[in-house]
Amino acid sequence: MLPPFDYFTYRRVRDQKRAERAARFASLPPPYLLPITADDKEIINRPIEKLVQDVQSSAITPLSVLQTYGRVAVRAQERTNCITELLLPEAESWLQSEVNLKGPLAGIPVSLKDSVQIKGFDTTLGYSAKANKPFAEDGPMAKLLKDAGAVPYAKTALPITLLSFESDNGLWGPCLTPHVPAYSPGGSTGGEGALLAQGGRIGIGSDVAGSVRAPAAWSGVYSLRCTTGRWPKVGVSTSMAGQEGIPSVFSPMARTLNDLTYFTRALIGMKPWKYDYTVHPISWRDELEAGAKSRPLRVGLMSNDGVVPPTPAIERALSTTVAALTEAGHTVSEITTPEGADPFTGLNLASQLLNSDGCYHFNDPLRSFEPSDPGAAQLSAVAHLPRPLRYLYYLFVRYIKRDKILATLIRDFGPKSSAQLWPLVAQREAFRATWHKWWDAEPQQYDFILCPVNATPALPHQAMHDAVSSCGYTFLWNLLDYSAGVLPVGHVDAVRDALVAPYRAVLKKLGSDHSVARGAWKHYDAGKMAGLPTAVQVVGRRWDEEQVLGYMEVVEKALEQYRDPQTGKSSKYTLLEID
Repeated sequence: MLPPFDYFTYRRVRDQKRAERAARFASLPPPYLLPITADDKEIINRPIEKLVQDVQSSAITPLSVLQTYGRVAVRAQERTNCITELLLPEAESWLQSEVNLKGPLAGIPVSLKDSVQIKGFDTTLGYSAKANKPFAEDGPMAKLLKDAGAVPYAKTALPITLLSFESDNGLWGPCLTPHVPAYSPGGSTGGEGALLAQGGRIGIGSDVAGSVRAPAAWSGVYSLRCTTGRWPKVGVSTSMAGQEGIPSVFSPMARTLNDLTYFTRALIGMKPWKYDYTVHPISWRDELEAGAKSRPLRVGLMSNDGVVPPTPAIERALSTTVAALTEAGHTVSEITTPEGADPFTGLNLASQLLNSDGCYHFNDPLRSFEPSDPGAAQLSAVAHLPRPLRYLYYLFVRYIKRDKILATLIRDFGPKSSAQLWPLVAQREAFRATWHKWWDAEPQQYDFILCPVNATPALPHQAMHDAVSSCGYTFLWNLLDYSAGVLPVGHVDAVRDALVAPYRAVLKKLGSDHSVARGAWKHYDAGKMAGLPTAVQVVGRRWDEEQVLGYMEVVEKALEQYRDPQTGKSSKYTLLEID
């Protein structure tokens, strides 16, 4: 149907898909509709390796495990709207005929970002135009999981366009964080973050600018951004097929670090390169994981990316982690990023590479008046300006508003020809080479870099209209293709994390009073944010997944042993209580 009449098609498909989802939840067998019990909580909190052993020894049935996580999913959906497609009835039949219960993930329920292809189900990505087109076969990711013994049981919320730290779309509606529902669980893998925070076990998402790391940080769970080629990516859908300037990487998320490490090790142990031609045949290296935990570490600290300073709650999480590592005997020192390859230069370069099509492809499936993401809409508005008008806009922002940061991001943000794109790819490779040489040289030679995940805790819904460019703490590592993990540290405290002055005054004092920083800081309110999680990021180099998980364990143990000077309590993060 031609625009604008396809708006009515969007409305019809939206209502149909939501009704189908509601009917699937309503028609679940009675065991899935029971309250969460003490036995359920014991299963949820049981170490994953023990749960696998219990399934394989028949001490517990895989169906009872699935029913526990089905009850979790029902409760989580009621609270946060985190599920798009419920797979539970089919999951029971897969247990009988397709799931390998001798595998290293025997009976472990796994939730998946909506973009993973599962037979019999749509992969809409939040677009109404992609609805009612179920896949006839599992994608390689789903086949690999089933062969490992895992049981896919839910597909989860994401933002339309997949380019946002929110998870909202016109088809399924907004996903909420269970911590403070007025705020987002992050994006673009926000549904996974919300479900895991409420008792989910393992999730798989994708990350092109922070899309598994921001949801982990904002939801209070764990994630690992893998290097391109270490983790499967075939058998998934994307809003930007063919975009390779900043490749999207599918990566794991989990409720606990133990689960994250076990799951990552188990899936790589399944030799995923036999399922997916894009995966490099690199086996799991136990000695690297063990070595990362066996000695005092040299840690580089990037406390500020030079674009958006961390807000007080994030600054406190970072300083607490530094104090804990120092007390545990590790050396932490502030880094000076390589000359000519600073984080802002990286942000500008990565933004141009990621959107080199002028934001065409992620907008193309949208029907007339179908809601887009507010941040993606901002990007599109700039990219779609004719070049002369965009240059005039750049001049206005640069010389009238005197905002050099935003002006630089605007100047060349638009569609690129091949002749324009190739030099950008060459700049990316030079940028990576500079960092490689810098890390190896004295006095760096860090084991890992510690930094924020984002300048703020979770932001309120629709805040991406202002904060779309506040992604430098994660986007930098996508540009470099480094492995990076996220672990929660604490929660926002209304008193300890309050601003000492209006945010504009604080930013001016910090030398960061520009639009990109203001867009994030304007939404910071420690009183309203009280209880939201805070987190840090542990960054290794390419192919460093084993070490990064080992370093994350070192950090978590240091936080567990460190006592907060004000409260005298352990600084280890407390997971959201399941009820």
